[in-house]
Amino acid sequence: MPFNLPNTLTWLRIALIPLFVVVFYLPDGLLPKHSINLYATLIFALAAVTDWLDGWLARRLNQMSAFGAFLDPVADKLMVAAALIVLVDLDRAGVDVALIIIGREIAISALREWMARLGQNKEVAVAFIGKLKTAAQMVAILLLLYHEPILGWPHTFILGRWLLYLAALLTLWSMAHYLMAAWRTLAKEPAA
Repeated sequence: MPFNLPNTLTWLRIALIPLFVVVFYLPDGLLPKHSINLYATLIFALAAVTDWLDGWLARRLNQMSAFGAFLDPVADKLMVAAALIVLVDLDRAGVDVALIIIGREIAISALREWMARLGQNKEVAVAFIGKLKTAAQMVAILLLLYHEPILGWPHTFILGRWLLYLAALLTLWSMAHYLMAAWRTLAKEPAA
C-alpha cells in the first residue's frame, strides 16, 4: 500500500465518516440543532472536497496507484451511503431513493470488478451521466444535511429533495448505460 498524499486524503475521508454520523447522534441539548446541521454539512463538504483533491493530486504529482484507484471509490460510496442512511433516519430522504442509489453503487462496483477481470474495464469507465448523477447527488445531500434556509431562501429542503429524486433517476439511467455497455461487450465474446 503506497503511502502518499492522495491516499492519505482518501483515508481521511473514510475517517470522517464516524465523525459525520456521531454529530447527528450527540446527546440532546449538547449542541443547538442549527450547529448540528452546520457541522455535519461542513464535514460532508470537506469529504467531497478531498474526493476531488485526492484524484487531482494523484494525477498532478504522478502518484496514481492501484491501491488508490481501489480505495477512492470505496471511500466515496461509504460516505454517500452513511449520509443517505442518516438522512433516511432523520426523515429527510426517502428509503426508496436511498435504496436505489446505494443499490446501484453496489451493483456497478461489482460489474466494474467483473469487467476488469475480463480485461474490459474501459467499457464501464465513468461516463458523463455518472458524473452528472454524482453532482446532483452531492448538492442534494448537502442541502438536506443543512436543512435550513440559505441566504434567506426558505426552500433549500425542497430543492434538496427534488435534486435527490433527480439523482435517483440519473442513477437508474447511468446503471442502464453501464449495463448496456457491459452487455455489448459480453455479446461479442465467443461462447465458451
